[in-house]
Amino acid sequence: MRKTMLPVVLAGLALASPAWAQGARTAAGEGDLAVFKKACSGCHKWHGGGGGGYGGDALSLRKTQLDKEQIAEVVRCGRPGTGMPYHLRGAYDSVKCYDSLKADMAGNMPPETAVFLRPAEIDAVATYVATQLKGKGDPTFEECTAFFGTTSRACDVYRKKEGSDAPTVSH
Repeated sequence: MRKTMLPVVLAGLALASPAWAQGARTAAGEGDLAVFKKACSGCHKWHGGGGGGYGGDALSLRKTQLDKEQIAEVVRCGRPGTGMPYHLRGAYDSVKCYDSLKADMAGNMPPETAVFLRPAEIDAVATYVATQLKGKGDPTFEECTAFFGTTSRACDVYRKKEGSDAPTVSH
C-alpha cells in the first residue's frame, strides 16, 4: 500500500468503529483502558460497576461523584479504612497521602496494591474513569466489545439484552 493511501484507510477504519469504542480509544486513549484493565478491573469489574473483589465490595465508578483529580488521589493513596489499595509506590512512606504518613495513620492504613502505577498511569486511570465510566448507566454491548474485543463471547449477554444484530462469534 502506498504511503499516500494510509491516511484514507485509517480514516475509513475510524468511521467504521462504533462511537463508544472510538471515544474509548481517542478521548481516553487505548493506554488508559490498558492501565484500567491491569490495575482496576479485578475489583471494579470491566464495566466499572464494582461488586465483590479481593478487598470486599468495590464501589461503582459509574456512580462516583468524584472529579478527575479526586479519582487520581484515591488511586494514588487508596481509601483508609476500606479495601481500596494505594497504587503509588512510596505512598504514606515518602509521599504524604491525605496529609498523612504511616506513623499518622494509627492502624487505619489502606492496603498496598499488587500493581504499583507510575504517575502517568495514575493520570491515565483517572482520565479513563472520569471520561468513560463516570455517569454512565448500565453497561452496553458497545462498551463490552470495546473492552474485550468483538470476538469475545463475554459480550453475548449484552448483545442479546439490547437486541443487537451483531453476530455471535463461535470457536
